[in-house]
Amino acid sequence: MSDVTAPIELLTTKEMAEADRLAVVACVSSLELMARAGEAVADVAGTMVGISARILVLAGPGNNGGDAFVAARRLVERGYRVRLALLGERGTLKGDAAHFAALWSDAIEPIGPTCIRDCDLIIDGLFGAGISRPIEGAAAETLHAVNASGLPVLAIDVPSGLDGTTGAPTGPAVQATQSITFFRRKPGHILLPGRALCGIVTLADIGIPSSVLDQIAPRTFANGPELWRAAIPTLTSEAHKYTRGHAVVVSGPAESTGAARLGARGALRIGAGLVTVATPRAAFPVNAAHLTAIMLKPFNVPEGLAGVLADKRKNAVLIGPGSGVGLATCRMVEIALASGAAIVLDADALTSFAARPDFPDGDDIDPTPLGFLPGPSADPEPGPERLFTAIKANAARPVVLTPHDGEFRRLFGRHDASRLERARQAASESGAVIVLKGADTCIAAPDGRVAINENAPPWLATAGSGDVLAGFITGLLAQGAPPFEGAATAVWLHGAAAMQAGGGLIAEDLPELLPRALSTLYRLQS
Repeated sequence: MSDVTAPIELLTTKEMAEADRLAVVACVSSLELMARAGEAVADVAGTMVGISARILVLAGPGNNGGDAFVAARRLVERGYRVRLALLGERGTLKGDAAHFAALWSDAIEPIGPTCIRDCDLIIDGLFGAGISRPIEGAAAETLHAVNASGLPVLAIDVPSGLDGTTGAPTGPAVQATQSITFFRRKPGHILLPGRALCGIVTLADIGIPSSVLDQIAPRTFANGPELWRAAIPTLTSEAHKYTRGHAVVVSGPAESTGAARLGARGALRIGAGLVTVATPRAAFPVNAAHLTAIMLKPFNVPEGLAGVLADKRKNAVLIGPGSGVGLATCRMVEIALASGAAIVLDADALTSFAARPDFPDGDDIDPTPLGFLPGPSADPEPGPERLFTAIKANAARPVVLTPHDGEFRRLFGRHDASRLERARQAASESGAVIVLKGADTCIAAPDGRVAINENAPPWLATAGSGDVLAGFITGLLAQGAPPFEGAATAVWLHGAAAMQAGGGLIAEDLPELLPRALSTLYRLQS
């Protein structure tokens, strides 16, 4: 859990090293930066335990160790009982860390599992965010002992063993109660499992000027209003339903219409002036029995969708929720992409273009065009390149893809890169904005920008919540929101709406909770 008021820029470990370097170029002393970092560590430690507490400080061989030495000395000066254990020898430390280690006048213990004793708080200053290999030997044994102790842990920068850029542990890693980092957070503070390993994250200002960001030009952000509020359409007194856009949600066959209605309700609630469910004729009675403010338009699947979209006032289309997996869905996607409207592709619209629609990821998928007529015999076989070619045929048309992990694997087949980089690469490859859904949803634009969401509660893991999210995105695109900003806004509001409900949330609740979430957003903007 992080401070929601923290700046939105997220820096990789390389970018943070560059921020340190640029600060020194700007005449900020590196010794002063380390002194302020250690002071901030001592401040947070003081909020976790009382003055009579016994504190164990674990110091590593790099700059994290230097921060640890500063923190230990400050805590002693404030009256705490402090023990310090060092990985390696004090004489091998270099630079600023060696300077502050030389100022420590008390005993130094060797790192090892036996040092985890007689303490009420552990400060983890062993390894920083740039670690890229598994921790081994006495250090690894110490990490296991820390985790087994059940004691509160304050991690400096990130818990030892966690890669601050990817959010993935490189091997054994500390489970921290709290973490303190400096200047800007890193992706690993928000990406899972790093977010859980970090605990509560405090961001400390240690004097690095924010102007260094102009040269670093970060491309990764924490998702929040500061990122997109200026790009989201606002209502004026002259607005009417036709100026707020007309969203179309394509329904599935009669036995699977609910997902489309969830998406349509989401599009209407988030502000689209008009919403129409385009329905197969056989599904018309089912949809008509459930809809009021949302309009209905029957069509013959798949080619009849072109007639529905011939009215250019219908400027945003959602396809996929409950539509069925098969060539007919592929064809409807291509028709929608050719219409010039903004497009959101979810669920079956993505799986229909998979090279192999039978990925064993836990979804119950029938790889047939459920209730739809098959495509003509000359229709090419589905595959990711068929979709990406259709998207890139009109680069000016907004397109958003909203896969969960299983759908992502079917379409992009990647396993090696971090979640952040998988989303970024997929956006570049497809030419679309990618919303890789999960507790740490990543929203990636083809130009390399990525926003990582952090406000989604666990009770959002319920059937249909993704259909509502797709509707939120479609409704914002109908109102003219740019695709990256619109998708990021929708993801944030989706989480904010769910937070209003607490446990027991079902997907049908989300559109009805959205007005309260929008009120929260307006308060943040005022």
